[in-house]
Amino acid sequence: MKIKIKYFTDVEPLKFIGGEKSDWIDLRCAEDVTLEQGEYKLLKLGVGMELPKGYEAHVAPRSSTFKNFGIICANSFGIIDNSYCGDEDEWRFPAIALRDTVIHKNDRICQFRIVEKQPYIVFKEVEHLKAESRGGIGSSGVK
Repeated sequence: MKIKIKYFTDVEPLKFIGGEKSDWIDLRCAEDVTLEQGEYKLLKLGVGMELPKGYEAHVAPRSSTFKNFGIICANSFGIIDNSYCGDEDEWRFPAIALRDTVIHKNDRICQFRIVEKQPYIVFKEVEHLKAESRGGIGSSGVK
């Protein structure tokens, strides 16, 4: 699959981690940013893409994002659908600072993967589900 990408700044080009393929690809902050505790900002990521029809990008914080920068993603994770592909549609990361922080240009702050969109689904209402109950959320069924 080939995807057209536009770089909005001289942010480091995207690359796979550890070789030819990785499950997620890191995104970098495209500017120097200073945030105070409690502040919200859409952080520019310096890229835009033309995703193929039927695909979307899932954007999530890296596992070290909070440890390194004290920010969390305002939406838990983001969805960029294939219609967000115009010449000015730069990807962004909705950050909330939980402490005062400085993020530098090219710091890796989030990651993304490209996935197929959910297929059309028809829900069929039933009185009972046939599988055995597991005992609740977060439970292996052990009481």
